[in-house]
Amino acid sequence: MSESDPVPGGRPGEVERATALSGELTGQGVHGVVLAYVDTAGITRVKTVPTAKLASAAAWGVGMSPVFDTFLADDSIVATDVLGSPDGDLRLYPDLDRLTVLAAQPGWAWAPVDRITQEGAPHPACGRTVLRRTVAGAAGRHGVTFRAAIEVEWVVGRGDADGDAFVPAVSGPAYGAARQIELSDCAADLLAALAAQGVDVEQFHPEYAAGQFEISVGALDPVAAADHSVLVRQTIRAVSRRHGLRVSFAPAVLGQGVGNGGHLHLSAWRGGTNLHAGGTGRYGMTPEAESFVAGVLGRLPALTAMTAPSPASRLRLRPSQWAGVFTAWGRETREAALRIVTGTAGIRDRAANLEVKPVDLAANPYLALASVIAAGLDGLASSAPLPEEITGDPARLDPADAAARGVRRLPVTLAESVAAFRADEVLRTALGPVLADAVVAVRLGEAGTVEGLDDEGVAAAYRWKY
Repeated sequence: MSESDPVPGGRPGEVERATALSGELTGQGVHGVVLAYVDTAGITRVKTVPTAKLASAAAWGVGMSPVFDTFLADDSIVATDVLGSPDGDLRLYPDLDRLTVLAAQPGWAWAPVDRITQEGAPHPACGRTVLRRTVAGAAGRHGVTFRAAIEVEWVVGRGDADGDAFVPAVSGPAYGAARQIELSDCAADLLAALAAQGVDVEQFHPEYAAGQFEISVGALDPVAAADHSVLVRQTIRAVSRRHGLRVSFAPAVLGQGVGNGGHLHLSAWRGGTNLHAGGTGRYGMTPEAESFVAGVLGRLPALTAMTAPSPASRLRLRPSQWAGVFTAWGRETREAALRIVTGTAGIRDRAANLEVKPVDLAANPYLALASVIAAGLDGLASSAPLPEEITGDPARLDPADAAARGVRRLPVTLAESVAAFRADEVLRTALGPVLADAVVAVRLGEAGTVEGLDDEGVAAAYRWKY
């Protein structure tokens, strides 16, 4: 009997449940299940199993080498003292609560996985596990829970373009009706597919850059929000391909111009009350919410090692492009790295949140959320003071005034981000030593692969990786 055959033992409750789900999926014409996770470089890696083997996967997992924790976006491999060798094995365990039939890929279902060692312990480099642990710690130590959402921006290219070139598939202007009309059939299929998959879409619209669109989804608990970020991108890619289009979520597909973001929206709650609304602080924030924001603000340079992790991220993180490249906050200020979103009067108790702007979709969403939450919780625990807000574009501040107000440019190279992360004990502790070392190795490895390339060369290197 092979290790893939379901046998007594393992996780019996999950086996029974997976067996029932397998029968339901088969009845719906689903033949295989995509098991997905995101590696340190931000690439979604998958294995698939026939639907009939779902119970076995739930019981015993599916094998996957830990070497992928030190893969780069181009599939070359770096190493730490623990990771990067050809030795060892992990098990991918599907989260059956998140199993979703893929409306845009007939015959397939999808599930995020937790990565577990062969001995049954959580793999120390599993980002999903780190995020779950961070959220649980916040609830246990501070009585705080979170709601989160990740915006998804992407560009749509012509599928018949020569080679790896990007040729926009639509020509209408930013936010223009013409662009929406040009992509009308594909967009309608996309919204239908996401609805069928239970994704709560709040907005879909043409964005600023050539061929660019954005989807905003409803807030969920952070682990589910990260799962949805992966699922939404899988769906966008599948729907677009069926329409003969090619899409990219890379931070920048061209050397110049506005890139693709993946802004994080996050709100802290206690006892069913949103800490970002109804308080005595600025714009209705409670003192704890202000300190949470201050914690994120103070660690932004180090956070970019997780939130803007690619050399291509630096092509997006440029002043006066709404990417939020200065350590500053403001209410509805889109050039500040942290934007306080109050929401419309009447729903602020539900809608108020913090938007973190220097984030793109090369980021592992689990690591990005875990790191931002850890930074905010450190500020909350220490009652960190939130400095003066800024208005307008920080790039236009007098340098002396900017320095006096603590407004500084975020790291302009990946090496600078890594140096800030290495020096940040709070963030390294939040990730744990194995994963923290993998982040450093992968980021420096990515920087090394593009050494000597100009901006266009960097954009081309990552154009179709994400």
